[in-house]
Amino acid sequence: MTPVELDNLLVAHPKAEGSPPYLGLVCITFSKQVRFRTITRTRYLQLTEEQRANALKELYRDNLQRLDRALTFCQQNEIRLYRMSSGLFPMSDWEDEIGASVLEEMSGDLSKIGQRASQLGIRMVLHPDQYVVLNSDSPQVVTASIKILKRHALNLDLLGLPCSSWSLINIHGGKSQRAEQLVEVISQLPENIKSRLTLENDEYAYSASEILEVCQRAGVPMVFDAHHHICHENLDSYDDPSVAEMFYAAQQTWTNPEWQLVHISNGEEAFHDRKHSDLITAMPSVYHQAPWIEVEAKHKEEAIAYLRSWWLLENNF
Repeated sequence: MTPVELDNLLVAHPKAEGSPPYLGLVCITFSKQVRFRTITRTRYLQLTEEQRANALKELYRDNLQRLDRALTFCQQNEIRLYRMSSGLFPMSDWEDEIGASVLEEMSGDLSKIGQRASQLGIRMVLHPDQYVVLNSDSPQVVTASIKILKRHALNLDLLGLPCSSWSLINIHGGKSQRAEQLVEVISQLPENIKSRLTLENDEYAYSASEILEVCQRAGVPMVFDAHHHICHENLDSYDDPSVAEMFYAAQQTWTNPEWQLVHISNGEEAFHDRKHSDLITAMPSVYHQAPWIEVEAKHKEEAIAYLRSWWLLENNF
């Protein structure tokens, strides 16, 4: 199935009106069922070129099998959204290009994973790490950030995932007070990055309203995070009117509103605590209207199950 066909299929089958949001698993499980391997920079540098190629072949093959098992786990637990680990293929963006070559050789295996996700109806997304700063005042950092995004986009291409916000690559705004630079860099990104790119508000550098403006100017969707918003604005409730206002404003940035993705987390020890809690015990009322929610809680799949049971008990769905 081509990306265009996949897009059409997904648009034709949106979430039924009145049904609960699709909840997303972030990278690994609280249990040991979904885990991925890596290799350290120190260890990698100790290897010869031949040893590096062999090590990465074995590691990538193993992580692909683990990714396949992650899809199985999602299927068994009726989880329709899965955020892949950004470290799935370590060293694949290195200048020696060994990892990149290994992935090209494995392109057939990667495409099978993407096909299986499509068949299972599981949406796969990415959230690169904090080192991606497109508006840094250091040209070297910007160049390195674009390189990282190019590698992630190519990996999604190899998986056969669509060049659209269905298979999004989500990042934060980066360096504060540099919105103009962020919009400019986004405008120059390759299409297989820009077509997937989304921006998320955070607690420090970019408020929800600030990142909304960037998204509107850059023409990319906004991923609204309610907990980041209440922390940034020092609000006392997830049902502060501004939460719903930002949710709906963010929704307008999505070409396909049925694909809108939001994040939820709770503070570990206090309402404004930036550290994530084990479970989700508080939720904006407006999130009942969200099509897709990534659950950012320490207990992962247990938090998803708890949230489902809580909603059912509250008779919200």
